[in-house]
Amino acid sequence: MTPDGAGVEGTRVPRTWVAGARRTALRGVRAVGARLPALVAVLVLALAPGCTPDTSTLTPEWTKRFETEGIVRRADNVVVRHTRLAGPYDKGYKDRLASVLVTRGTVLIHQGDRVLLEITPRTRRRVEVRRDGSRVRIRAIGERVTEVFSFEPREDRDGWLDDVRAVADLSREAAKRSA
Repeated sequence: MTPDGAGVEGTRVPRTWVAGARRTALRGVRAVGARLPALVAVLVLALAPGCTPDTSTLTPEWTKRFETEGIVRRADNVVVRHTRLAGPYDKGYKDRLASVLVTRGTVLIHQGDRVLLEITPRTRRRVEVRRDGSRVRIRAIGERVTEVFSFEPREDRDGWLDDVRAVADLSREAAKRSA
């Protein structure tokens, strides 16, 4: 195309089309440039030392309860993948920073004061525990909703699996006795 807008074989393209194409190309550059400072700020805050939230804090009641039960395993501030299966098409997951605590009678996955999953002998949901590669996978099956929590323990994956499975078996045995 020539600078005056003349195209192939003497056809002419309106100047507004040429200007519109330039504006569209520049709009993409401006949009990325406008978002760049915000992206940099988010990355700096996420990677700054001391800014990572601590999920290991327990309430005084929980601390007392778990000390009497006897803490078997504890993993603080690990990435826990939470999948909620409520229907045939709802299969998304969220990776959350959480802590996992295992006692002789309880498995607790929590974010500070917020409980994501608690398994005790009184748990009504059916609980399945298995190893999925390097992850420990806990599946809590309810009447309408199934939740899956998985995490990578930092050490002794088989020990974690055995201890979580022991608590799940306690809840299964209690459910059989009450039925």
